[in-house]
Amino acid sequence: MMLFSGSQYFTNPEVTSGFAHFGFPDYFRIELGIAKIIGALVLLIPQFPTRIKEWAYAGFGIVLISASIAHYCNGDMIAKVISPMVFFAILIVSNIYLHKIKKA
Repeated sequence: MMLFSGSQYFTNPEVTSGFAHFGFPDYFRIELGIAKIIGALVLLIPQFPTRIKEWAYAGFGIVLISASIAHYCNGDMIAKVISPMVFFAILIVSNIYLHKIKKA
């Protein structure tokens, strides 16, 4: 999801207008898109150490919680407030299984 989302930050004009809707500067969209792509690659490539993967999980958690808060404070539909939290729950489950797999 983060890999797709990060790529959309550079290719989808609706994302650009969405950032403007929140009042965020355009450089934040670019910075966040790059961070999402790098974080997704860190999680997907097995050679990265677990410690680095934990940082990617933490960063994604912050991004998802912040997205939910931003949608709520901007008065967006409840579906836009809840959807980042659904992905946050999936992220938590993924992190739990990362550690279970490393122990096995």
